[in-house]
Amino acid sequence: MEFVWFLVIGAVAGWLAGTLFKGSGFGLLGNIIVGILGGFLGGWLAGLLGVSIGGIIGQLVIAALGAVVLLWVVSLVKRK
Repeated sequence: MEFVWFLVIGAVAGWLAGTLFKGSGFGLLGNIIVGILGGFLGGWLAGLLGVSIGGIIGQLVIAALGAVVLLWVVSLVKRK
């Protein structure tokens, strides 16, 4: 069941990041991938900064922020 929540949070975080950054996301599979990678990146960055947010909403916020950072880095690479 945790894996299903992991996918749901990843999909929502990817959708949020796509909406916040620009555009409307990458479709369901793309959103899940961006959200999951963003979750790892956000968790890593939060750990470096000493930020700890619990619960599903906290996980969603961290994953969405990580996905926004990931999209920002991808946009920098695409421009070159």
